[in-house]
Amino acid sequence: MTDLVWLRFLAVCFLDVLFGDPRWFPHPVRMMGMGIVRYEAFMLAQLRSPWEKRMAGAVLALGLPVGCFALIHGFLEWMTHLNEMLGVVAWVLVGYTTIAARDLWDHAMRVHAALCAGTLLQAREAVQQLVGRDTAHLQESEIVRATVESLAENTSDGVIAPLLYLALGGPALAMAYKAVNTLDSMVGYRNERYRDFGWASARLDDVVNWIPARLTALALCGAASLRCGRGQAAWAVCRRDARNHPSPNSGWPEAAMAGALGVRLGGEAFYNGRVEARPFIGNAGQIHACAHIPLALHLMAWAAGLSMVLLAGGLGW
Repeated sequence: MTDLVWLRFLAVCFLDVLFGDPRWFPHPVRMMGMGIVRYEAFMLAQLRSPWEKRMAGAVLALGLPVGCFALIHGFLEWMTHLNEMLGVVAWVLVGYTTIAARDLWDHAMRVHAALCAGTLLQAREAVQQLVGRDTAHLQESEIVRATVESLAENTSDGVIAPLLYLALGGPALAMAYKAVNTLDSMVGYRNERYRDFGWASARLDDVVNWIPARLTALALCGAASLRCGRGQAAWAVCRRDARNHPSPNSGWPEAAMAGALGVRLGGEAFYNGRVEARPFIGNAGQIHACAHIPLALHLMAWAAGLSMVLLAGGLGW
């Protein structure tokens, strides 16, 4: 069985494409989220000084990924000890929960369907499931921009990064990565509430996504070459604009996506009622149109497919 790790890896990808994230399934990320909420509420009610909040946040940032790794590793060892085939099935099922390509596809297509139907209110509600910005007053071009930016960033965070960690260390390492990513999405903000408590989570997320973000940009450039012949344009925008983002990582996949689509990302967005102006990524050209969403999804799928083949091939060697 150990010689067929690449086959397990492909089975994980197949399950995600087939089933996505059924809401009835007890998904580990949702359980992590509930734990984070309870820990945060308890600690922030007790602590006052910035130093105390930083220490409590650091315990959470290190403890949750390490705990997830140990728990999943122990569970898989136990299942394998009971029966080798049972261990393989557990490996595949746990690994499957770390990938989010199908879920991203479904969310983005809901936005696209609402825009095609001319129901702007439904499109705003649908895009709210993808982004953290205020969506109540977004117009069509802004909804498309928000969706494309989210798809670019989540091609790394939700697809290629977990695939990479799954290939490197199996489901235990991939789940530890998901813990880091979940922490950043919940507490890794620079606002008053999380500036100290979420500092460690945000920095750890920057570290674990440094390589995946750049690999994602390369994969998207390759996808652009194959899908629409714009690989060179995507790479040129990466080289010029990838650092035009508050995050040290998110700008790379966003720049690749912007170059591939021939659009400009970034600019103004509202968060909690306050405007945040970010530098532009990409060239001022086409207006963001509804058709850019399925094209961005195809680029995500091609990039994920290229990464899957390369990683599975590496495991096969």
